[in-house]
Amino acid sequence: MSAHENQTPQVPGVPGTGEPSLEEPTTPREPLPPKPDQGAPERVSPTGAPTGAPMSSMAQQGEYLTTAHGARLTNSDQSLKAGPRGPVLLQDHHFREKISHFDHERIPERVVHARGAGAHGTFRSYGTASRISRAGVFAEGKETPVFVRFSTVLGSRGSGDLARDTRGFATKFYTDEGTWDLVGNNIPVFFIQDAIKFPDVIHAGKPHPDREIPQAQSAHDTFWDFVSLHTEAQHHTIWNMSDRGIPRSFRTMEGFGIHTFRLVAEDGSSVLVKFHWKPRLGVHSVAWEEAQLINGADPDFHRRDLADAIEAGAYPQWELGVQVFDDNEDQSYQGIDLLDPTKLVPEELVPVQPVGLMTLDRNPSNYFAETEQVAFNPNNLVPGIDVTNDPLLQGRLFSYLDTQITRLGGPNWNQLPINRPHAAVNDMLRDGYHQSAVHSGVAPYRPNSLDGGNPFETPENEHPFIDFPAPVAASVKERARPQSFEDHFSQARMFWLSLSEVEREHTAQAYAFELGKCWDETIRTRQLRHLFAIDPALGHAVAQGLGLPDQEPTEAPAQDVQPSPALSQVGGTWPVDGRQVGILVGPDTDAGQLTTLISRIDAADMVPLVIAPQGGEVAPGVVAHRTLLTARSIEFDAVVVATAGAPAHQVAAGMDAKAGAPSPGDVDPRVSLLLNEMWRHAKAIAAVGPGTTALDSLQIAQTPGVVSAESPEDALSAVVELLGSHRVWERFPTTGMLG
Repeated sequence: MSAHENQTPQVPGVPGTGEPSLEEPTTPREPLPPKPDQGAPERVSPTGAPTGAPMSSMAQQGEYLTTAHGARLTNSDQSLKAGPRGPVLLQDHHFREKISHFDHERIPERVVHARGAGAHGTFRSYGTASRISRAGVFAEGKETPVFVRFSTVLGSRGSGDLARDTRGFATKFYTDEGTWDLVGNNIPVFFIQDAIKFPDVIHAGKPHPDREIPQAQSAHDTFWDFVSLHTEAQHHTIWNMSDRGIPRSFRTMEGFGIHTFRLVAEDGSSVLVKFHWKPRLGVHSVAWEEAQLINGADPDFHRRDLADAIEAGAYPQWELGVQVFDDNEDQSYQGIDLLDPTKLVPEELVPVQPVGLMTLDRNPSNYFAETEQVAFNPNNLVPGIDVTNDPLLQGRLFSYLDTQITRLGGPNWNQLPINRPHAAVNDMLRDGYHQSAVHSGVAPYRPNSLDGGNPFETPENEHPFIDFPAPVAASVKERARPQSFEDHFSQARMFWLSLSEVEREHTAQAYAFELGKCWDETIRTRQLRHLFAIDPALGHAVAQGLGLPDQEPTEAPAQDVQPSPALSQVGGTWPVDGRQVGILVGPDTDAGQLTTLISRIDAADMVPLVIAPQGGEVAPGVVAHRTLLTARSIEFDAVVVATAGAPAHQVAAGMDAKAGAPSPGDVDPRVSLLLNEMWRHAKAIAAVGPGTTALDSLQIAQTPGVVSAESPEDALSAVVELLGSHRVWERFPTTGMLG
């Protein structure tokens, strides 16, 4: 049965817009249009002029295969040879063009943030920031196109999505005053205070240079050697070791600008701000075992989740907010140096004020042209937004631009469609690799009279970008850092004290795992001293996990630290849009209950996925989306069991290794594995009809977050309520050591 004939809600992931025929098509036709969820860069010229061209003008054209220069081809399956068995001729221009282009398909991957996913969307301003910034993007009701790229930091392009790592959260605002790039992470602080240390921290985190392993991991000697010696990294490191280091989804990540920026109002007054992205779905993570399973079962988990959510119409949304500070001489707040990128200001002290809503609603139509070639640059600022003297930010202002020139093949990377500004460009820059603008005029210099004086400088009263005239204190040239940058432990302790007991145990486990992967005991011992400086209970728990004695702290733990409840992921309730609910079915499943479950899950803006012993139709008009062979617990946020789960007739370890384990009662081992993993990872489980038998057999009935319901409606109500808290947190056993 085809997807069009199947009347159940359409599961995201359809590969194209055409209905494939069983035989190879032979009738020429125009290229198929993109899927409804896909978009493309705005159709503007290299110099920012709207072209009015349809989206299809950017894609391939015509019915027939051609060369890159438009000559039609009749055969692309055989090389031009001297006879059927003869040598290939140098004359074969089509072979040479095809192979040469293939040889150069890849550009250098990013040194960091190589593994990424992106989407198009819109930012709509509330107008609340217009009083503190003259930037047009903040005008009330203003809608600005955006492109967002999410990424891991350490891994290569081919690494898994669920590495324990920081995530990049970079947003390109195509404003009509120029492009503004807000380039941040999902963690509000960074490993280092000065950009000159950036090569060091990345070299330490990357695979060891002799073996090129481990990939996309910080669980190795060089990383912990560096961060245990460079103690300013301790605050960022504890965020990474917490559940924040393994997000459930890009859609459930916070984003932070990290640095302190300056906003300038229409009257020239200024304030300092920190930018925050708050996800509408809340901030959620996966369990560590779950992350390891995901990297094996579906290493594309995060990028698939983002694309599927957009395709399904569950558009991810984030509210942009700012913490606002006086632009005082000290550039500090209650003793916290605002120029120190290893520090945050608790939201309880300075609330985050919402200034606009971002919605991502279009997937890229071509990964390479958009997600891979998009290039961010903190130098891309607009009138009303400026930088501060944060020494990490100052270094990024050089590094990003320098990187694009090499990676994208020259100085004209900004003319690639995804990077083109949506404002008029008249920059007097000329020539260079990959120049696609066709400049006119004879005088690319100022002043000139041969081109009538064009381009002219903008008068100050017509809203140009003006570098804020920040005072510079009398000083001397030196390589030094301020005394206020010397505290490396109190905010790491604040983060620890802000976590719930279950989050603390996950964090301690992460330290024990990562340090346990280090070969050198000296490095483990050195880092333990820092953990005792953060909190003695943390240090003791990790020391026990490593089989090492307690250590003297690097310094005495700070005693006047107050927790910040906003840093914990536990305790709230959130929308369930886009969550994936598995429905386990078998020959004993009631067809009426199944169709009711599917329709009710779809109506709740979640995705129903039917899991059956084998593929094909499982009820009238209902086709299995997953089988016990292809399904794994990691892709489901919750599961409704509508079958007793008797072993399928094809159960054999040789056909599916998951079927080879013993299983209690008369339950298929694969059903047992899926439900036990869901239980261990604290996910919601509901049963209806014969499904209650399976829960009894597996001895998980009546445990927290496991519900036996009388009807499909009751089962779904229970699932929605449980999913609102993301996890059944009480199902994680805690020791009481870290409460």
